[in-house]
Amino acid sequence: MKFEIIGRKTEVSDKAKDYVTKKLSKLDKFFKEEPNARIVIGKIKEKDYIETTIYAVGMIYRAEVKDEIFAAIDKTVDIIERQIRKNKTRLEKKIKHGSVLDNILISGENEVIEEEKEFKIVKTKTFRVKPMNVEEAVLQMNLLNHNFYVFKNADTNNMNVVYKRTDGNYAVIESVE
Repeated sequence: MKFEIIGRKTEVSDKAKDYVTKKLSKLDKFFKEEPNARIVIGKIKEKDYIETTIYAVGMIYRAEVKDEIFAAIDKTVDIIERQIRKNKTRLEKKIKHGSVLDNILISGENEVIEEEKEFKIVKTKTFRVKPMNVEEAVLQMNLLNHNFYVFKNADTNNMNVVYKRTDGNYAVIESVE
């Protein structure tokens, strides 16, 4: 696994770097190709947090935990391992039912993995997409009291999603063609 360890509002000690590298390296057994891991360790209001994102072939696994740094590292590894196992189970189930998929994860472990329920779509919404800038989209999202809002960016003419982050700030996801 290739590691990128970043410190935000804090200096990441060598001990923490070694610990996160050791713990996340245990996940290498799940991947055929070497994934990239981006780890952000920082402080928010004097609380430690860690954001871990693993970019594997065609998949992104992410976990964010606020806790004492070494406990947070352990928790993020557990969360990501659980996500990998759920995804692996889902892929194996689709392969068994005749779907043709690239086998992203290595098969062969003889563990009993809890099957995840199928996704159930309970509602579909249709709406007109009006070109607007990001500020207008944030205002519209807040007026509707939603956590996210889909809009067509008037500047780029691409579909975008604006959403409210857990830290209270806003972020934009922009599609590219």
